[in-house]
Amino acid sequence: MGRIDRLAERYKSYIALPWQKDLAGAQRAIFVVYDKADERRLRARKDLFAMATAEAGHGWLECDLTRVFAEWMAATEYRESYFESPEDLELKLEDDFLEHVAGRVREVLTSSEADENSVVGIYGIASLFGFVRVSELMKEIEGDIRGRVVVFFPGEYENNNYRLLDARDGWNYLAVPITLHEDRGVYEV
Repeated sequence: MGRIDRLAERYKSYIALPWQKDLAGAQRAIFVVYDKADERRLRARKDLFAMATAEAGHGWLECDLTRVFAEWMAATEYRESYFESPEDLELKLEDDFLEHVAGRVREVLTSSEADENSVVGIYGIASLFGFVRVSELMKEIEGDIRGRVVVFFPGEYENNNYRLLDARDGWNYLAVPITLHEDRGVYEV
């Protein structure tokens, strides 16, 4: 069994457990943590997570953030000047882009298909690297999580810290980590 299949099995065991209803938004998040080299494998096998969710009796929705920066930049009025002076983009990224990304995720979280029994799978987190911190995004959206959110996270989880693409200083978050490493994940099968 491959690494992605094992992650899907661990996810399946977790998502099938009874859901506690009175959790805060931050506690409704699940981070499926995998090696950054497995990004394409995970995307090719993401149906395993959708099927596991359906088998557990929950709805499944997806939010792909892969092209969110390119789409945002293409719609930005002064994009040409930002290419000439990229340092000018920093302020716009801190305010506008974070809100844009959070808005994209909120569209799915608050859609009519999303309810207290739904899981929203968020892909493409790696494309935010260097533009938005995942911790900031999670703070922005946690109040909109009705059921559960599964963040597919290419990076590391160690000592209660998440590190995107193994590159940034990590942050501690209340999400349930699902990992391949028995000694690192809170939830192990």
